[in-house]
Amino acid sequence: EVQLVQSGGGLVQPGGSLRLSCAASGFTFSAYAMSWVRQAPGKGLAWVSGINSSGGTSQYTDSVKGRFTISRDNAKNTLYLQMNSLKTEDTAVYYCATGWPPIGTIGSPDWGQGTQVTVSS
Repeated sequence: EVQLVQSGGGLVQPGGSLRLSCAASGFTFSAYAMSWVRQAPGKGLAWVSGINSSGGTSQYTDSVKGRFTISRDNAKNTLYLQMNSLKTEDTAVYYCATGWPPIGTIGSPDWGQGTQVTVSS
């Protein structure tokens, strides 16, 4: 059974940092590119970052470049998103997703359950 289980997130002040994790099981994690996607309140889904299967190539949406870092540990079947210098506009539910671009959608086995990130003073 394909499963992506997220952890991390929470409430942080502007300028703070958080790290999201996404533990994969039920498929060959090391064979797949992965993505992070977010949904801000009242808005649609927005791709944040992607990483190839080996971890050697990654990209970011312009608004997070220089602040967020995507990484993966294929030995641990885990995807990460390190978020630094957080801004209020980063407030959203964050999802990890299989593929780059992501396949499936919210609620599918190829997506994590989502984790809330709230940036507020």
